[in-house]
Amino acid sequence: MVELIHEHVVHVRTPNGRAYVPRTYGERKTDGMWEGWLEFDPVSGNGSKLRTDRETSQATREALEVWSSGPESVYFEGAFARARVISPSSPRARRSRRAG
Repeated sequence: MVELIHEHVVHVRTPNGRAYVPRTYGERKTDGMWEGWLEFDPVSGNGSKLRTDRETSQATREALEVWSSGPESVYFEGAFARARVISPSSPRARRSRRAG
């Protein structure tokens, strides 16, 4: 099950000034490892949600929480550039909506 791990306090902005808030999500895989990724929600509520592919794999949820406390603004800017629009019909999008 997808879990919200951390909502970050920084905002990432597009060149036209639209602000997004990054959130770290995670999911425990069948092998027990935790996979973590970032999702970017538009602050205004207008626009598409974006998400990265896997950003990290950690042995425990606690380790994923520690990882999520480390990235700084420049990391989020790079992750935002790598992020893709989430299709509302994708299985991960549905799980993320339930987790948030």
